[in-house]
Amino acid sequence: MYKRNAVKIIEILPELNIGGVERHVVELSAELSSRGHEVLVISSGGGLTGQLSAGVEHRTLPVSKKNPFSVFSCAREISSWIKNEGWQIVHAHSRAPAWIADIASSRAHVPFIVTAHCDFGNKSPWIYRPYRRAAKTICVSSAVQEAMKNCFFKNTQVILNGLPQPPARWTKPAGKDVKFLFVGRLSSVKGLQDIIKALPEDGRWLLDVLGDGPMRNELEELRASLSLEPRVTFHGNVSQEECDEYMTKCTCLVFPSYKEGMPLTLARAVQIGIPVIASDIPPVAEMCLTPERLLPPGDAALWGHTLRQFLRGGYETALWKEIPTLAGQVDAVEEIYFEQIGKK
Repeated sequence: MYKRNAVKIIEILPELNIGGVERHVVELSAELSSRGHEVLVISSGGGLTGQLSAGVEHRTLPVSKKNPFSVFSCAREISSWIKNEGWQIVHAHSRAPAWIADIASSRAHVPFIVTAHCDFGNKSPWIYRPYRRAAKTICVSSAVQEAMKNCFFKNTQVILNGLPQPPARWTKPAGKDVKFLFVGRLSSVKGLQDIIKALPEDGRWLLDVLGDGPMRNELEELRASLSLEPRVTFHGNVSQEECDEYMTKCTCLVFPSYKEGMPLTLARAVQIGIPVIASDIPPVAEMCLTPERLLPPGDAALWGHTLRQFLRGGYETALWKEIPTLAGQVDAVEEIYFEQIGKK
């Protein structure tokens, strides 16, 4: 029987720039390290490498590239590390890392698991072969598990993302201006373009935007075309501590996403206690006690009406379920690690 001592774990993700997957791995690896495990994070690098815990090692490989040559090259390098350094399990996050983990673990004879962080658009079963071959595929929500069931089959387990306790709780800010807040990657799927178009011309409001991404220039041009420069501010990427501070000082978080897995930004807002206006999509509805108050993504007219209602104090935001703790999430992941290593 395997003795549940500290183990040697490899976590692979495409990159370490701001985003839900990246934040998930940063917090997961920190908690695992605090429990005495040896953790190696492998990515193609990025701005969040500096936020990894002091006890977590990081190595850079082009694991974000999906071409076969790069996948096999990375898998060969990682398998040599496993054999020479005694790593015991590989945990992949995203599709290219899943293929790499599958090949590396097969060569080195160690188990691998995969976490599915979202409902992938492409539903080709062949692309998700590693998710079926993994010892376990973790889905971050029941919505992801249901959406991908025809690709992952039965080899899945739902483990909701947990979060550490926030440093402070929300209190309604003083002053007459309503401070809307958006946090996320600046891409079309996150829906910020709809919010900028829906913001009312009248009323005392401001919008702070935290995050960066491929649509930033386009969104700044949209802001200019609507003469909203003084009221909509793009702050770029910020640390988690800064994000928490913005959340505690805002009036309302807007969450207009078209697609999510288990939205960490929304979960953090719920933890802190902020009023939220959010999209009616399955992973959000799964977190919500009053889904009838959620809004269809992309309906700029309805979002505009709701924002005006909020400014007048006439809109009640949704009520939310309790957010899992980071410790509880890692307990469940750790159990899978122990179980799979014990089979070897």
